[in-house]
Amino acid sequence: MQTVLIDREPVELYKILKFEGLAASGAEAKLIIAEGLVSVNEQIETRKRRKMYAGDVLGIGEHELQLVLDTSGAKG
Repeated sequence: MQTVLIDREPVELYKILKFEGLAASGAEAKLIIAEGLVSVNEQIETRKRRKMYAGDVLGIGEHELQLVLDTSGAKG
């Protein structure tokens, strides 16, 4: 499982796909979600703007990502 650091909560689901390189663009990320290819906490998720929080687990294909809140204050 891959860890994804987020610097704030919530983060919209489609943005995570885009920023983690699982979709080439926001539009592609929204299409992937709408097609039912993404799961959140082991449930199929079709809401593109679903609010994601630390601890949530996102699945797409063979990829599994867990969100972790970055409290270090470091900007990347």
